[in-house]
Amino acid sequence: QVQLVESGGGLVQAGGSLRLSCTASGRTFSSYVMGWFRQAPGKEREFVAAINWSGGMTNYVNSVKGRFTISRDNAKNTVYLQMNSLKPEDTAVYYCAAGSRYGSRGTYEYEYWGQGTQVTVSS
Repeated sequence: QVQLVESGGGLVQAGGSLRLSCTASGRTFSSYVMGWFRQAPGKEREFVAAINWSGGMTNYVNSVKGRFTISRDNAKNTVYLQMNSLKPEDTAVYYCAAGSRYGSRGTYEYEYWGQGTQVTVSS
């Protein structure tokens, strides 16, 4: 069992930055692929970024490429999402998730989910 707790959300003006963190319980964090998803009001949850077990491979949805960076620190059981040049359309609840298969962007590939953290970008 893995428990995930996100933090770092908030209100920011367009063009600003935020860094989200997600800390996992348990000693097997390094064996999981970690992903970030987001869900805006009235929309489906969508993939944002993922990172493999070692941190050597990452992938992003096109809309955040060049602006967001996912990273992980296995010694701290933590995955991060650095978000720069934020836009109003980035407003959503952001979730981190843990899964076993790298490369898929489906929510069904991820076994464990955090409770989410709200990110609001004002124009």
